[in-house]
This record gives sequence, structure tokens and C-alpha cells, in this order.
Amino acid sequence: MNQLFAAFGLDVKLLLIQALNFAILLAVLWRFLYTPVLKMIDERRAKVAEGVQKAEAADRRLADANEEGKGLVASASKDAEGIVASARNRAEEQASEISKRAQERADQLLADAQARAEEAKRQALASGEKEIARAAMLAAEKILKGSSH
Repeated sequence: MNQLFAAFGLDVKLLLIQALNFAILLAVLWRFLYTPVLKMIDERRAKVAEGVQKAEAADRRLADANEEGKGLVASASKDAEGIVASARNRAEEQASEISKRAQERADQLLADAQARAEEAKRQALASGEKEIARAAMLAAEKILKGSSH
């Protein structure tokens, strides 16, 4: 085998020393470069996976918050509709009450006006009766004065 190496111009000792140097270099690189780089890659992979999980959790929370928001909006809308309906009912009740009071006031004013009209009619009739009685007395007096002449 030495002849074979010599035929190619290789020195066995030098080849063994270079192989030993390569093995030492490989061991040093493995220990100080490859292992820390693999550890760093694993840590980054774990952080990326954690970030993905957090993003998925955030997406789920966002979806839940959106659903809750929709529920709150629907509830608020329903409450608002109830408040509006209640306000309408109350306004209708108040309008009815105001209308009723106005009708009562109008009826009262009408009754007062009718009473005043009746009183005025009664007074006019009484005044008319007095005038008729006075006119009748004057006529009777003239007739009596005329027949005594």
C-alpha cells in the first residue's frame, strides 16, 4: 500500500496527520459551532411555533370578541327598541291623557257657555216679560185714559 501511495505521491504520515487535524477540526466545529447553531435554530423554531400558537389564540379571542360584540350590539339594539317602544307607549298615554283633559276642559267650557247662554236667555226672557208687562200696562193705561174721556 505504501507503493500505491508513493505512486500517487502521497505521504502516509502526512495523510494521517491531516486526517487527525481534520478530526480535531471537526470535533471543535461540532462542539463550538454546529451544536450551538442547532440549539439556536431549535430555539427559534420553538419561538416561531409559540408565536404561531399565540397568533392562533389571538385569532380565536378576536373571533370570540367579535361574536360577543355582535351579541352586545344585538342586545343593545333590542334594549333600544324596548326603550323606544316604551317611550312611544308613554307618549301615546300622555297624548291620550292630554287629549282627555283637553276634551274635559272643552266640555266644561261648553257647559259653562251653555249655562251662560241659558242665563242670558232667561234674563232676556225676564227682561222681555218685564218690557211686555210694562208695555201692556202702558197700553192699558192709555186705553183706560182714552175711555174715561
